[in-house]
Amino acid sequence: MAATFPLFRRGLLQTASRSAPPVARAEGTTAPNAGSIRFEGVGKTYHAASGPVEALREIDIEIPAGGIFGIIGRSGAGKSSLLRTINGLETPSAGRVTVGGVDVATLGTGELVALRRRIGMIFQHFNLLSATTVAENVALPLKVAGVPRAEIAERVASLLALVGLDGKADTYPGRLSGGQKQRVGIARALVHRPDILLCDEATSALDPETTQSILALLRDINARLGITIVLITHEMRVIRAICDSVLVLERGAIAETGPVWQVFGNPQHDATRALLAPLATRVPEDIAQRLHAQPEGAGDWHRVVELRYAGGEVPDLSRVAAAFGAGVRLLHGSLDRIQGHTQGALLLSIPAHATPDDAATSDAPLAHHVTTLGYVSDTH
Repeated sequence: MAATFPLFRRGLLQTASRSAPPVARAEGTTAPNAGSIRFEGVGKTYHAASGPVEALREIDIEIPAGGIFGIIGRSGAGKSSLLRTINGLETPSAGRVTVGGVDVATLGTGELVALRRRIGMIFQHFNLLSATTVAENVALPLKVAGVPRAEIAERVASLLALVGLDGKADTYPGRLSGGQKQRVGIARALVHRPDILLCDEATSALDPETTQSILALLRDINARLGITIVLITHEMRVIRAICDSVLVLERGAIAETGPVWQVFGNPQHDATRALLAPLATRVPEDIAQRLHAQPEGAGDWHRVVELRYAGGEVPDLSRVAAAFGAGVRLLHGSLDRIQGHTQGALLLSIPAHATPDDAATSDAPLAHHVTTLGYVSDTH
């Protein structure tokens, strides 16, 4: 049986076969902050025929080394412009971007080439050469850099094992699935042993199942190599699945930023709430159709109450039942765990005139938000 070695990420023990060994960090970079990124008052204005277009405004944020950082926003929010300032493909019109403490704008041509080798990048559409094999696609940046042939072969073999393609070295891209093509793109982005990996909508062209496998691979790469990953996306599901922290952009400016669990649990900006809307817990249609603002006439009316959780401990259902007394029923529930914090909502029906027992809620509230949604004449 192959020996295994431990990998640690966010307190969880993982193991991986030595058939996919870790790849060394970037050549010549040993500083602990080599993968850190800082935006200081960054602005970017494009000059079009119709006049100046302000793509970024006063972006001031730090991305620490070794984490997974998400940048999300609607189309035209400035995500790609911001990402491209990290490797110098875009130059800010105002402010500065530092990578590992070095101002990108001060670098000469040779220094900029060296920086870009420390920053890998993967794209939505893979950008593979169809007439070359998987191994040749991965090796291309090394050949351009003049790396010796024996070292190229060693690195390519190691990277293909890392991304789960060690049996596909001689296969041409046309015979690969979309997920396999993206794995080739990831391997190619890692050939120079970078400190930072930029992901430009890297899963947007993939189906949901393949997206999850690619996100799992990126998490594994982050855990093995300690590499800083910065990804841009328009999908909150991607942010929830992989990121530690998130920046929400709206019209080129920061809408809000923070740990993923915090932003998801208690969004402060309309843009964030709009992006989270597809993930929000919804009242089931059959109940929504029967909701009334107040009880109407005689009958056995029940109040429909939503208990919303914005980050904390798992709900104590025994306390909920004790607080509302006899007759409480669970109609619907959708809870998730993000970075160890509970998110989501429970939908209850209780007798129309029942109120929470103060004694049962004296130590702590039942939820972050308790809202009456309306009344129904029965809950069956």
